Amino acid sequence: MTTPVCTGASRAAAASAGHRRYPSFSSYVRARGPVLLRTARSLTANPSDAEDLLQTALTKTYVAWERIEDHRALDGYVRRALVNTRTSQWRKRKVDEFACEELPEKEAAPAPDPAEQQSLHDAMWRAVLKLPDRQRAMVVLRYYEDLSEAQTAEVLGVSVGTVKSAVSRALGKLRDDPELSPVR
Repeated sequence: MTTPVCTGASRAAAASAGHRRYPSFSSYVRARGPVLLRTARSLTANPSDAEDLLQTALTKTYVAWERIEDHRALDGYVRRALVNTRTSQWRKRKVDEFACEELPEKEAAPAPDPAEQQSLHDAMWRAVLKLPDRQRAMVVLRYYEDLSEAQTAEVLGVSVGTVKSAVSRALGKLRDDPELSPVR
């Protein structure tokens, strides 16, 4: 893994060129932590292991913080650290499996019926399409596109309070929709 390194002269040029997007390591972690945690969770089966994996990758990033010239590449750096760390853990892992007469796993719950799932999906979309255009746009951006309230407000050019109240009213309408009553 190579880290973009900058010297004193190029550091000033990079900072003036806007490459230093995060003023501090803490601000980077606050801004990108949830996204990076999702990446870590996709690499491990256990949420606690994912948090430990992310902590290790962020520690490596913190050590290299001053050497990283372009902060737009930070996510890639941390993701590479996550993958490399997970690969190292996997290679070192001990196998703790023992043969036994009975399986320790509980029986899996029956899989949901795909037809019922599709029916529910269709009913939800019909209910969303009944919403006024503005509320529908806010619900789609918030819950289908997974934008934050602030991002939704920015996209639509409204205040965060407007997004909160409109989404709240829209969810109330969806709760009251008779087509979705069997779900409750």
